Amino acid sequence: MTDEQLDRLVRDADPVHHGLTARLEGAEQQLLEEIVSTPVPVSVLKKRLVRRLAGAVAVAAAVAGVIATSSLLRPQPDDVYAGPTGLPAASAPAISGWELDLKAAEGLPRLLIDEPGWKATSVYGFTDENGSITFENGGRALSMDWYPDDQYQGYYDDRLEVSTPEWTTVANRQASVVTYSKSDFAAMLKPQGGTFVELRTASGDWTRATFDALLPRIVKVDAESFLKALPEAIVTPGDVRGEAAKILADIPLPPNFDVAVLENSGANDPYQFGAAVTGRVTCDWIAEWIRADKAGDDQAREQAVAALQSSRKWKVLHDMNAAGDYPEAIWEMADKVADDDLPEWYKDGLGC
Repeated sequence: MTDEQLDRLVRDADPVHHGLTARLEGAEQQLLEEIVSTPVPVSVLKKRLVRRLAGAVAVAAAVAGVIATSSLLRPQPDDVYAGPTGLPAASAPAISGWELDLKAAEGLPRLLIDEPGWKATSVYGFTDENGSITFENGGRALSMDWYPDDQYQGYYDDRLEVSTPEWTTVANRQASVVTYSKSDFAAMLKPQGGTFVELRTASGDWTRATFDALLPRIVKVDAESFLKALPEAIVTPGDVRGEAAKILADIPLPPNFDVAVLENSGANDPYQFGAAVTGRVTCDWIAEWIRADKAGDDQAREQAVAALQSSRKWKVLHDMNAAGDYPEAIWEMADKVADDDLPEWYKDGLGC
């Protein structure tokens, strides 16, 4: 089972993101059978599901930003970032949050829908070559996912199992269109700038005609226009320190924890950012528990256990719990540590 196949199953397993409650048929059903027959640790698969589905499930929590004709929704922050924790302010050049965001956005595909009414409702991925944006207009939704260009051929070959591709042009790039069903379509753009993008219908009453009519409205914009189109609730690189401080207010921090480690979390909706912050803290406490256990440091070992058990009181996890299963993954691992039963695959389960 390839990563591309697992990715497709995860995408198709989300009825909110792709409206597929009753659409597992044909190639999807075959893929499901392959995965059912392939041994994969439950927590590993759950983690991959949570990471892929959280943005769509958390749509109700994300404030929509109007695309194309939007006014400025995201303010240009006046706050100044003075370098990682522990360094004197004078030792690093002052960089505004807006400048950090612009720099991060430069490396993205930056595709928007140039048609009134379409809004971005969830976003994640700014710091690497993977990311996703969901756009909505009325009852329709469209996802844009991007991946490293060296994975293009694998994804293209996988889509050949869906249908024979039909070629068109999207945002001045060649794109192959495949048909999953009479209301589900995808267009995969050829690589550019180190990534390739796949557009796919999500929820709504899509037809091939409405999908084809929208493709010419997909445009590439500059970094500033892209940032202005993001929902206010999205946490971008320039927001990380302030938003992380709010989350960490009631969370015990591991020894030598530095909030600077969160600055590569990218742009995320509140659920994804909450998972990034709490996941990092949890992974570091587990690492401290392992260190203390090997060193015979009983006091530090018990401190780590207590910190992990306190996760059941972390406000952010309770805020997230209605939208996805990541909080349960943390609580489950905290219990396993307390029982001295940490599984070898815990890093995959938590995303450490």
